[in-house]
Amino acid sequence: MILETGRLSLHELTAEDAPFILELLLSRGFKENIGDRGVRDLAGAAGYIERARAGYAANGFGLWRCEVKATGEAAGLCGLVRRDGLEHPDVGYAFLERFWGRGYASESAAAALAYGRDVVGLKTVVAITTPANLGSIAVLKKIGLRDAGTVRLPGYDHDSAFFTTEPA
Repeated sequence: MILETGRLSLHELTAEDAPFILELLLSRGFKENIGDRGVRDLAGAAGYIERARAGYAANGFGLWRCEVKATGEAAGLCGLVRRDGLEHPDVGYAFLERFWGRGYASESAAAALAYGRDVVGLKTVVAITTPANLGSIAVLKKIGLRDAGTVRLPGYDHDSAFFTTEPA
């Protein structure tokens, strides 16, 4: 376990998470709000996990599986990632739709932000989301990030709303 909050435990992804990752990446919410990662089967999900694990080794952080402590269910992903086109690590999260509206994104993202600051020593963390994703924007503001305009990442044909921990 990497982190624990009141209701969640966050763990590094393992090969056993492939069915969960496949379900998450194929979900409507993931595709609409984050993007299509081209994962269509368990082998693709295993490749996604391998890339995530490489990030743990390279950066000391990554996307972690968020498990509901009360039930042991995998509810989503949350963590810190390095993205092409962003100078600083990005806090990101995605949850299965049946877990939306329970505050898990805010809870896990706040914990990931604290981990980045207190454990990894990050001074600045950023975040991106689609401008229409008002729920995600509310989460980012709730955990203390400020709106910093928009950014277009390499390989994308649209701007993303951009948030940062840096003061204005």
